[in-house]
Amino acid sequence: MSAGAVFEVDTMLADLEELVVCESYSADLDAVARSADVVAAQGLRHLGGRPERIVIDGVTHLRWMFGTPRVLLLGHHDTVWPTGSLATHPWSVDGGVARGPGVFDMKAGLVQMFHALAALPSLDGVCVVVTGDEEVGSTTSRALVEEAARACAATFVLEATADGGALKTGRKGTSLYELVVHGRAAHSGLEPEKGVNAAVEAAHLVLALDRVAAEVNDGAPADWRTTVVPTVVQAGSATNTVPARATVTVDVRVPTLKAQDHVDRIIRGLATTVPGATVDVVGGPNRPPLEEASSRALFDLAGVVAAAEGLAPPQSAAVGGASDGNFTAGVGCPTLDGLGAVGGGAHADHEHVLVAEMVPRSRLLAALTQAVTR
Repeated sequence: MSAGAVFEVDTMLADLEELVVCESYSADLDAVARSADVVAAQGLRHLGGRPERIVIDGVTHLRWMFGTPRVLLLGHHDTVWPTGSLATHPWSVDGGVARGPGVFDMKAGLVQMFHALAALPSLDGVCVVVTGDEEVGSTTSRALVEEAARACAATFVLEATADGGALKTGRKGTSLYELVVHGRAAHSGLEPEKGVNAAVEAAHLVLALDRVAAEVNDGAPADWRTTVVPTVVQAGSATNTVPARATVTVDVRVPTLKAQDHVDRIIRGLATTVPGATVDVVGGPNRPPLEEASSRALFDLAGVVAAAEGLAPPQSAAVGGASDGNFTAGVGCPTLDGLGAVGGGAHADHEHVLVAEMVPRSRLLAALTQAVTR
């Protein structure tokens, strides 16, 4: 960092309020576009340059590039909070705790990132990508994120920390499926035997899915296992008709690529039980896992720079939730996640940020970025 770099917490809070009060619900593309304007202006103030504004299928993303990229700083400005949530969850700072929709996930991370970069003597080698659809699966931004990561030696993800402020050195990968069951309709009172009951077949599939995780997890650590969870089950069109169609959606979380491939093969090979029923499998792997091997060297570096800065030694955690860091690790870029806000309550009524941790986390990110780019 530049000699005598000063982080002003009051300025950081003013910037955080500016982002939080500009709501950015992922499904409200106009709100996301307005949020991008605010994020771009804040970046201009701190980085001295305007971002490239990238709009894909109506979703607004931002990218700054300084020289030949060597490190990617990655975040998102969309939130899960519907437009109008400020009425019930207003911005506030009380007792050292900041609250508001999206404050923890992950607008404080963006503020900390801008202030960290502003403290560097040079931004040469830095690429910043702030996406607008991370909360809904990064459908339009995945290619943008992966392209940036392929050009870099490291990615730092500004998602919020794990419990207690731990950095995220492992994230499970995600796979999303919809099993579409095709049966045959018939009158359920007059001649049910002429139908093929898709609902009954769906029930058999739900029970079969419950056994998939047990097969994949044989010998796996209890705290880092694959989960295979049927979530939404729908069938039928009328109370007096044998269901001709049913659907089962499935959420899969996996710790390794091997497990992800294994589950995919099992699900695609599930046999039907009800004679005459057929099943189409829609979907598949969405995000690859961020395996801990991808984070190990960067986490060790974080320990070194934290000691040099007089900061507390970082802790690590592996978590079940996915982020865009899964994509960067998936293309082979070493990735360290959870470098954003310390607090809790992501997506929940008690979402909050601990103000006292904002400056130390910015200092850590600045030192890490400088260590990779110099």
